[in-house]
Amino acid sequence: MRHPMASPHPAPRLPRAARTRLAWTAAALLGAASLTGCGQESAPSHAAAVTEFNENGVTVRLSVADWKSDAGTLVATFTPDEAGFHLYSTALPAEGVEGVGRPTEVRPVGSLATAGEMTVDKPVKSITVPGVRGALPVYPDGPVTVTLPIRATAPGEAKVLIGYASCSSTEGCTIPVADRAVSLRTGEHGLAFATS
Repeated sequence: MRHPMASPHPAPRLPRAARTRLAWTAAALLGAASLTGCGQESAPSHAAAVTEFNENGVTVRLSVADWKSDAGTLVATFTPDEAGFHLYSTALPAEGVEGVGRPTEVRPVGSLATAGEMTVDKPVKSITVPGVRGALPVYPDGPVTVTLPIRATAPGEAKVLIGYASCSSTEGCTIPVADRAVSLRTGEHGLAFATS
């Protein structure tokens, strides 16, 4: 007697050779998955360290990515609070041009050091300002992200010194920020920003 739910037509069966290949393939995949999951020692990964502050018309978000073997990448994003504001180039002299402007700066100190070249995600353009003979190097209006390879020189306290000024061609400039310290700690478990 047939089961009441059984189909009157039996399902087609794969030939024996195909069933054998399918079984071997499944066994190989399961074996590879178990080796990948259990047999590999990987370097401990740490969650990205992140902090943020807002001062003088700009929000600065700092994060450290890819931290492995006491080295990683410091990423600083500077976002003016209002549309139409730009930041000065990292290449601007510390004193500006004829006293005008403040360079965008990200500088590690303490138990952190620079480990490569700084890069910026926006092109530099030159502008002129009434009363200033020289051109000023600035980034286009809006956010700018600075990336800097860093390394720990020893476990302990560190700081990242931040500097910038934002300006608008119609609204003028905000008060410059110089050497704004953001504290971090490096150690055997990675790197973390200090909580305020």
